[in-house]
Amino acid sequence: MRLACLLLTAVVGAWGAPLKVGEFAQEVRQVFTAAASGLPSDDVRCVAAAGDRVWAGTARGLAVRSAGGAWRLLGGSDAVDACAASGADVVWVAGGRVMRGSTVAGQVSAGKVHAVAAVGNRVAVGTESGLFFGPTLTRVMDGPVYAVALRESGEAAAGGAAGLFVLRGREWVREFPRDGGRSWAPVDVRGVGFDSKGRLWFFSPQGAGVREGSTWRLFTGAEGLPYDDATGLAVGPAGEVWLATKRGAIRYDGQQWAYRQGLRWLPDDAVRGVAVDGSGGAWFATSKGVGLIERKPTRLADKARFYEDEIDKRHRRTEYEYVMTVRLTKPGDKSNWVQTDSDNDGLWTSMYGAGECFAFGATKDPVAKRRAVKAFEALRFLSLVTQGGSHPAPAGFPARAILPTSGPDPNIGDSRARDVRMQASRDSLWKIMSPRWPKSADGKWYWKTDTSSDELDGHYFFYAAYYDLVAETEREKEEVRAVVRAITDHIITHNWALVDWDGKPTRWAVFDPVSLNDDRMWWNGRGLNSLSILSYLKVAEHMTGDPRYREAYDKLVREHKYATNTLVAKVSTGAGSGNQSDDEMALMSYYNLLKYETDDDLRQKYAGSLANYWAIERLEKNPFFNFIGAASLTGKTFTDAYGTNDLSPKGAWLEQSVDTLRRMPLDRIDWAHTNSHRKDIERVRLHIWEDSDRPPSGHLHDGTVIPVDERYFGFWNHNPYTLDTRGSGNSLGDGGVFLLPYYMGLYHRFIED
Repeated sequence: MRLACLLLTAVVGAWGAPLKVGEFAQEVRQVFTAAASGLPSDDVRCVAAAGDRVWAGTARGLAVRSAGGAWRLLGGSDAVDACAASGADVVWVAGGRVMRGSTVAGQVSAGKVHAVAAVGNRVAVGTESGLFFGPTLTRVMDGPVYAVALRESGEAAAGGAAGLFVLRGREWVREFPRDGGRSWAPVDVRGVGFDSKGRLWFFSPQGAGVREGSTWRLFTGAEGLPYDDATGLAVGPAGEVWLATKRGAIRYDGQQWAYRQGLRWLPDDAVRGVAVDGSGGAWFATSKGVGLIERKPTRLADKARFYEDEIDKRHRRTEYEYVMTVRLTKPGDKSNWVQTDSDNDGLWTSMYGAGECFAFGATKDPVAKRRAVKAFEALRFLSLVTQGGSHPAPAGFPARAILPTSGPDPNIGDSRARDVRMQASRDSLWKIMSPRWPKSADGKWYWKTDTSSDELDGHYFFYAAYYDLVAETEREKEEVRAVVRAITDHIITHNWALVDWDGKPTRWAVFDPVSLNDDRMWWNGRGLNSLSILSYLKVAEHMTGDPRYREAYDKLVREHKYATNTLVAKVSTGAGSGNQSDDEMALMSYYNLLKYETDDDLRQKYAGSLANYWAIERLEKNPFFNFIGAASLTGKTFTDAYGTNDLSPKGAWLEQSVDTLRRMPLDRIDWAHTNSHRKDIERVRLHIWEDSDRPPSGHLHDGTVIPVDERYFGFWNHNPYTLDTRGSGNSLGDGGVFLLPYYMGLYHRFIED
């Protein structure tokens, strides 16, 4: 198939002026409980809000909170069944008594009370046996009524088991919303409300709808409504609407839907009621307390400072300050943490450090340079710590990670017995070696062996950015050259492989032509590892000017077809398939390869390969991948027998990238998220060999993945098509996943603050 047919949306045009982001609303959660906040009870039945005052109806009375103060009991100790704001006061129902503040306004004796509303002298109470309305609370409708809403203009609406009703004159008339060719007769209407524009909203298990004048718009999963097991509805001061469900809450601002589920956002998923205060903060009644989602004005630069401060406080491990996730000793509590290592300390520190390189390149902030220099020193030490000791590695071999020998021996867990099990059960090429954590020559450090190609991809990505953007003096540049020269010479000398202390190649850092081109065991790594080694050689040639690296590069390209191999760098059977760690590695390698390649034919080949790769990745709305794709392809072309194709990007990649940066939560705790029940999701099978026990996968109806604030991930190598993400609240990720694309976007002038 001609390449022009494969390029999809990645080739439709060039990027234009920087997108000015400006100020936006950052959502932040708070939780209020009896033990921590003074509520009468965690069993909260309803919430109401007006201005800066919030009321919570609980199993032990009504509480009020003003302007960020403490909760205090307002009156009584009976269970409050329903509450709503009435002007600057509250109307509430307890034990059948309808109260306005502390004054009894009436009595209803009709079973369970579901909802109450009041405007002026008009009161509406929805109960299990009917609707009571007016100053005298006369029964005007039979059957369960779950929701009521009143306007000062005289309009009124009610939702119940029998449907949606509006008051016309003195009669309650059932509504049958019609949107184009669709006509609904909704039942079990559990939420109604009038927004600031006078529009009528309703929410039911069939979906949601809004009427403006006489025109209805109806929303189901096909229109973006995430879920519809409704429990309530509230409108905000800017016309936004919050929908409460039995499995989370939903916000709709007229353009975007946002699904708020799990402990990142709520005390409990079963939301009993919702109210919106004067500043747009949403309050939620649950059986585990009151939840609040505030919307705080912020900028991308503010988020960057927040994440950097968090990293400086918690995430710098050892005196070399490797940037890594930390473990929380108590779920959700950031006051106590334990620093840990991983298989990829070098990779994650490389990506964090590269972000600081782009930060310095964009802003010339000396603080960014100091952080980048610290990252360089940490990464360089990984190549130094392996030299000497009882199990010395060949020169130029970088460790995966280090641990102080003053702590527990990591070889107890990473034992030979574990390697034998791994090789027998999961990976026939798994390397058996002991010790997997040798000691350094000075006895201070354990260093981790079996370094992989993804570690190398991170190292070379960082070293290239550091050399070009941060190293300003000849001494600084020579320090980088020395490290890159040592690693590259090691690979070339050892038959295109990273060879460990045992004299054998590591499991993944294998780049020789026989393995990649002829060994079926390496079929899925052929394109990626060809891409990686070519980018390493280009970086080494760029820094040193040594013709040996160009000669080695040319040999792999001309004799062993490594440039052609890059055309299959992505092994894919559809959206979300393959391995996202490979995607991260590939994009970093493409960036350097296209930045330093000068041969027009090879540059076209790599650009065409990247365009095909990015066409698949763009659906993930990943700003790091998108900024690499756009920076590498802007102005590039591919010419074949059918003509010349402009590979410069067009479409929504920039807006989607900015949306992801905006929506990245400040809360980096690994809270679990469940999305497989959503109505706006299309389920997909990611592989023809997919096992039945794989986690459910899917995407939104437009083909893109669910937004970044509706799932958890530590790094960009996660699979964003996985709908349900596990998490205990005991892991706190660092903010490097934001900092790298943010600063890269600033440096390439895709975005402005």
